[in-house]
Amino acid sequence: MSVARAQTAVHGVTVAEAEQLWYDGNSWPRFIDGLRSILSVAGEPPLVGSVIVWQSTPAGRGEVAETVIDYEPGVGQQLEVEDRAISGHQRVRFIAGEGKLAVQLELDYRLKSSNPFRAVTDWLFIRRAQRESLQRTLTAFRLELEAQRDSVPAS
Repeated sequence: MSVARAQTAVHGVTVAEAEQLWYDGNSWPRFIDGLRSILSVAGEPPLVGSVIVWQSTPAGRGEVAETVIDYEPGVGQQLEVEDRAISGHQRVRFIAGEGKLAVQLELDYRLKSSNPFRAVTDWLFIRRAQRESLQRTLTAFRLELEAQRDSVPAS
């Protein structure tokens, strides 16, 4: 299996605020890289057993199914992820500390293709593309959180 990781930090935001945005499927098209629309939701995300199926943009991953396999409020979530090219696990973690919130995203995946060059292709191209996609998601997520934080009137 291959692993792609990304991280971002947001100042002045609580874990609860980050979780509220992260687990709100209606908000996903604003920050999940390549997501065009939610096709179906079964169960009660972010709870274990929930399944969300979404469609990517035309140049993207196609139909993506995400099944929640672990969820700990205030800490993060783990999903089983599958699309036409990969299967694996994706984890999000929220780590609060010293006025900032770190958000970590990790995708542990395997390629479905039986191409004899898949290991080299993964090492040279796919892992980097996966890492960049995770980072674009976290950057957009951070910007959404900052916009929400900045739009709250001061008391």
